[in-house]
Formats: sequence, structure tokens, C-alpha cells
Amino acid sequence: MARPKSRLRESRTATSRSPQDSRREVERLRQEIEHHNYRYYVLDDPVVTDEEYDTLFRRLQALEEAHPELRSPDSPTQRVGAAPLDKFETVRRRHPMLSLSNVTTREEMAEFDARVRKFLNLERVEYVGEPKVDGVAVELVYEDGVLRTASTRGDGLTGENITPNMRTIRSLPLRLRSADGPLPALLEVRGEVFLPIAAFRRLNREREDAGLPAFANPRNAAAGSLKQLDPAVTAARPLDFVCHGTGEIRGAEFATHWDTLQGLAGFGLRPVPRSRVLGTLDEVFALFTGLEAERDTLPYEIDGLVVKVNDVRLQRRLGEISRSPRWAVAFKFKARQATTRIREIVPSVGRTGVLTPVAELEPVAVGGVTVRNASLHNMDEIERKDIRVGDTVLLERAGDVIPYVVKVVPEKRSGDEKRFRMPRRCPVCGADVVRAEGEAAYRCIGLSCPAQLKQSLRFFGARGAMDIEGLGEKLVDQLVDRGLVRDLGGLYALDTDTFAGLERMGKKSAANLIAQIERSKQTTLPHLLVGLGIRQVGEATAKALAEHFGTLERIMDATPEELTEVRDVGPEVAASIRRFFAERQNRKVIERLLAAGVRPASVKRAKGPLAGKKFVLTGGLDAMTRPEAQRRIEALGGRLLSSVSKETDFVVVGSEAGSKLAKAKALGVRTLDEREFLRMVGG
Repeated sequence: MARPKSRLRESRTATSRSPQDSRREVERLRQEIEHHNYRYYVLDDPVVTDEEYDTLFRRLQALEEAHPELRSPDSPTQRVGAAPLDKFETVRRRHPMLSLSNVTTREEMAEFDARVRKFLNLERVEYVGEPKVDGVAVELVYEDGVLRTASTRGDGLTGENITPNMRTIRSLPLRLRSADGPLPALLEVRGEVFLPIAAFRRLNREREDAGLPAFANPRNAAAGSLKQLDPAVTAARPLDFVCHGTGEIRGAEFATHWDTLQGLAGFGLRPVPRSRVLGTLDEVFALFTGLEAERDTLPYEIDGLVVKVNDVRLQRRLGEISRSPRWAVAFKFKARQATTRIREIVPSVGRTGVLTPVAELEPVAVGGVTVRNASLHNMDEIERKDIRVGDTVLLERAGDVIPYVVKVVPEKRSGDEKRFRMPRRCPVCGADVVRAEGEAAYRCIGLSCPAQLKQSLRFFGARGAMDIEGLGEKLVDQLVDRGLVRDLGGLYALDTDTFAGLERMGKKSAANLIAQIERSKQTTLPHLLVGLGIRQVGEATAKALAEHFGTLERIMDATPEELTEVRDVGPEVAASIRRFFAERQNRKVIERLLAAGVRPASVKRAKGPLAGKKFVLTGGLDAMTRPEAQRRIEALGGRLLSSVSKETDFVVVGSEAGSKLAKAKALGVRTLDEREFLRMVGG
């Protein structure tokens, strides 16, 4: 979302100011950045452009880098600055986080209302209704307005300390706002962490592409994200947070629950959207019915309506029973579940070659939709749930997320059920299907597999591979959909007239693209290896292979033992390379590429003053792009790595540095700012 224009204050350089001036400016920048975070993530009403926001953020980073003593945990720059944890510590809270009792019918809801009124001896009780966000319950503790700890619900009295992970959530203030008077000395906030549905789908696509098991639903994804020991992993997942209550408060008082929610909003926290005050039981039913009707259109999952007595004094009088409050109840929607039978399990080949087992079901109505298929995700999931062809299963559909099998109903087994086995050959192209060690996914490794041809072509023409400018997604779609290209080699058989006949392509654009394709024939061996899309072979490994073997033919014929002699090529990577070149289909595609005139030039190992030195980049550089920095390093004999370890010689720190900087400091690895790095590489 673009931030509208606004006027920003001018700042002098970090080195030209006195310590007092720097301290004042750091505080001003933190307040301004958090204000923009609040406008952007909570109010959805930004008032600066992305570029202006980034300028403020970089300025704050520069000041904190120049004056480390000014850094503090509540600074916006520290959201992803924590080092990975070894384990989660336990947090004991002052007051237990209670769970809610459930009602599922109007009659049960009316009985709850009657019990409350009878206990209080009142004719009418005012409630607050909140959509029940299906997320992970957490407690935040703010002391003097600063976030100190965040913990999971756990057993109610104790939970796990997830503070570094919660700091990564952009909609969560690290320091409370104080628009109307002083901040409370202590504020315990309860709420839900959730993953929006769009982000959940995107995350699952990325996991499946990487050969990782997909999450069953957004709540599981949110829970898994919060339990990451490395906060950088959590930060990569766009979690969100809404609050719905408090624990202990010192320094502020609220007469009603609705006042509490408004007070939390004033502090910069976001209450559960669509909450409202309800004066009668009919209003409760009306809100419940409306939410249930529109739940599939919401950007997040809800599974009911939480109804709470509004008056805080009445809440105290009602108290609690066992582990649930008497003054609140969860009015749950009808479960969108049904039982049906699995007719068959068939493997579906995705755009990256991953085979996903899909259950073909006897049609069943779930949540108003007839369901005929359900993803079983992967073989690990099938084996964990012991799913077999012919089984009766419990199916669940959450929102418009793809239905999934919750569990098998073993009592209904007849003995005729059959176990599913993943095929050894791709059902689309017949190439080998392999499963790398440590991965959940089975993959087709065929270069010309129609199911993944579009992805292969886009990867082949990308920068860092064959670098064919203009070979974009829409053009690739047309080439494959019209049957003009059936494998990578077919790209070089096309002419100008063919391209000119495609949508949004004129003679000039077609001629330019043909020139790009022709130019790509004079490539390097590492670029061709990257373009082939061999599993676990990126730019660094491709370059190492090219330097070690010299020619494509030698790499294609290398044994696993010979491959492991190459730096950074272990047994798993060697096995992946060997399987790829052993596949007849892949060799035929390579023969077509060579016959079309593709001539990969070998690469000689660079020697220079940085020979053997290992570099890691974190953050952005002003003077050059990351690929340019990599070329500088390699031209002088050094190597660029993706992660920091004890073997790393230098970590180059640019603007908006991430968790790699913290890891470098923890391991004692030498860091270079951009100026030092440029001096080293002659920039």
C-alpha cells in the first residue's frame, strides 16, 4: 500500500551532531516511525510514502549505529534484531488466562443470559459482542508503556516466553501511545495472534515449492510461526494481532469492557474488529447471524461470537467457575465438518514438480458447498493420519480454504481399504519421481514435464540464469498454452513472426526478444546450470561445479564421489545432481539446447587478494546491488555465502540489516560497514 505524500523534517548527518542532539533525534524518529506504523498497520490509513518511511528508518539506523548506547529494545529497528533462541523460557503470569465455555444453539445462548441475570438479580444485562478470531491466545505485559514480555496461554498460569517473536509483528506497538494522559505503570493485554487468509495461502505455496509440508489451516500456521526459535523466520510471516481483554492494570481504570477496548485502542493497540455493544439478546442473535453469513468474506478466520458482560463491576460479582468466567461465553458457529468416503487417492503434479496426493471423495455438502476433492498435502501427512483408499474420513472446510481431512473414522473400516504409495514415475511425463532426504515432498525431475514447463521456462530465462530479458510470465503462459514450446530447447526454434503473433507483442518487441534469445546462447557454464533448475544447485554451487569440472559434459558424467569433491557439495546435493543428469528426458533437452547453438563457456577459479575469504551480506548497499557486490568479491577470489557461521570471515552490514548482524556479533565474526567494504574491494 502506497503511503500518501507528507512533509518530513530535515536531519543533519549522524556524525555532525552532539550526543544530546542525537539522543533527542533518536527519540523523535522512534515516535515518528511508530506513529507511521500505527497509521499503516492498525488504522490502514498511511500518511507518508514508502520512500519517506524508509528514509526515516535508515536515519534511525544510522544514528543507533553511530551511538550504540542509544539502542533500546523498544526501538523500531529492533523488531528483527534478536539472536535465535536455544529454547523458550517459562513465564508465570499474575492472573490466569481462563478459557471460555461454549454454546452452539440459540437456546443455550438464552440459557447463559438467563443464568447471568438470575445471578445478578437484574432484568436486563448489557453485553459486548466480539468476533471470535481463530488464532493463538497470548498475553503482553507493558511496563511504563514499553513491551517487556509476551507469552503463550500455556496452562493458563504459565506460558512460553515468545517476546522476540511477538516483536516482529508490525501491528503490535513496542511502546504504547499516550494521546490522553499518562500511560499505566503496568498493563497486561490479552489477545489473538493470527495469520490472514491471503498470507496463509501464500505461505503454503512457498512451503510446497520448497518441499516442506503445508499447514492445515491459518491457526496452525500462526502457532507454528510463533514457536520458531529464530525470530527472523517469524518475521518473514505476516502475522497480525488483535486484543480482546486485559489482565492486571496499574495506573488506569475502565468502568466497562467497551471502555477497556477503546482505552486499548487509544494506547495504539487494535481491538477485535466489528465488536459492538449489545443491549438485548435479540441484538446478540442478530450480530451472530450476520457474522456467520459473512465469515467467508472476511480476511481472517473466525469461528463464532464471544459475548461478554459489559459492566466490569458486574463481571467481578459473577466471578468464575473452574477455569471459565461466568460473565463470558463463546457462541460457536456450526462446525463446517462432514464425513465422507475416499474413493481414490491420485497424485497431482504442481508447477514446481511437487506431487501432491489428492483424495477423490464421494460428494458431500460442507458449509453450503459440495466438496469432491481434498488435498492430503504429502506422504508424511497420509502416514501420520493413516489415511487409506476406501476410508471414511472427517472432512473440514474453513472459509474458502481448500478442504482437508481432519482424521479417519476407523470404526467404519471394512478391511478392504488400501494403502496409497507415491508413484516412482511422474503421472504426467513419466520422468523419475524422487524424494530428497529430510524433505516431505516427492518431485518429478523431468525438464520437459508439461505440468511444470511454465515454471521451468521462467526460471531458465531469469536473471542469474540465461538472462533473457522480456521472457515474462504472461509471454511464457502463451507459449506453453498454445503448444509453441514443449521443452527448454524449443525456445530457440521460435522466430520473429511467431512472437509477433502473440498478445501484446509487435514486430519490434518480437525482434528484441529474438535478439535476447540469440544472445543467451553465448552464456557461461554456471548460468546454464542455474537455468536448468537442478534441485539444490544455486549460483554459488553452479560456479563451484563449473570451476571444478570445467565442462558441462564432465559434470553430466561425474559420479557422486567426484561431485562431493566440489566445495559445499555434500552427499545430498551430489545425489540430486546425479539423479538430474541420469534422467533420459533431461539429457534429451540438453542435447536440444546444444544443437540449437547454446555454448556455455567454462569459468576459471579467480585468484586475488580475497582468495579463500568468505563473505555474508546483510541489509542493502547504497553504492551497488547485491549481485554487483558478489561479482566484486568473486573477482578478487572471495566467496559470498548466504548464512553466517564460525567459518565466515566478514559480514558486510548495509542499511536495514537483519538477524545476520546479531549472529555475527554472537559468533565474533568481523563486520564491515559499506565504506570499509568498498575500500576492501576497490570501490
